[in-house]
Amino acid sequence: MDIERELHDLIAHRDIQAAINDYMRGQDRLLPEVQLRAFHTDAHVDCGIFAGGPEEYVKFAQGFLAALESSHHLIGQTSITVTGDNAEGEVYFLAQHRVKEDGAEKDLFVAGRYLDHYQRRNGVWKISRRKEVIDWARMDPASDSNFFSQNSALHLGSRG
Repeated sequence: MDIERELHDLIAHRDIQAAINDYMRGQDRLLPEVQLRAFHTDAHVDCGIFAGGPEEYVKFAQGFLAALESSHHLIGQTSITVTGDNAEGEVYFLAQHRVKEDGAEKDLFVAGRYLDHYQRRNGVWKISRRKEVIDWARMDPASDSNFFSQNSALHLGSRG
């Protein structure tokens, strides 16, 4: 591989990872402008229960997540293949959602992958197509209340 192509691919990986990070951070922190930065304006997102453009998707996702007590997404292994100004990617994720069901707090864990297509337009890499695939999910009773009450000096995170 020549040095110019190697440099192009390294920059592509860096910028694509930044878009992936913006997506997750904007989603968990309920910051729509950050989440939207990840997408080209004409992108298509398909998560099964919603398919459409990025603005509609972000409204849907953030509306769903805002109704929960909290959410936390972790990005796992990321595989990106760059070809010129296009790239394909697979991004593993693990998500925790604190929900209330019949008055009881529970943790919904969802693990899956984003199957992505990225494009560089006007020098900027963003998601142009995303399909979310769920590999497994489980719901457990929340079990952290004693931890927090016994460790009141901890700095607890919150949205925003």
